[in-house]
Amino acid sequence: VQLQASGGGLVQAGGSLRLSCVVSGRTFSNYVVGWFRQAPGKEREFVAAISWSGGSRYSADSVKGGFTVSRDKAKDTAYLQMNSLTPADTAVYYCAANPGWSPPTNWSMRDRYDYWGQGTLVTVSS
Repeated sequence: VQLQASGGGLVQAGGSLRLSCVVSGRTFSNYVVGWFRQAPGKEREFVAAISWSGGSRYSADSVKGGFTVSRDKAKDTAYLQMNSLTPADTAVYYCAANPGWSPPTNWSMRDRYDYWGQGTLVTVSS
């Protein structure tokens, strides 16, 4: 399984970006695609996740209301729409795949994800 994240860049505070994650080479019928981010000097943290088959979503409290995760099955692509960005959102954003079924309460756990993309850098200027 390969994941390719893209869409990062430089944006001013208050602006928006949409990240994309193309998933290829999968062999399982259902999985969860999660978004994580890692700011300089900090640990990688969970942002949001979506179940590929049913579309259920789960987001970190810190991004609720500002970030939305979605997926387009026809394009094998997951998205992270980020609105009202602040400098605190500056980080490398990664997408990852968690094969099979698991309850949403597990979707925030990094070690549940077996496959990771290469990351895309988001920089928010003040």
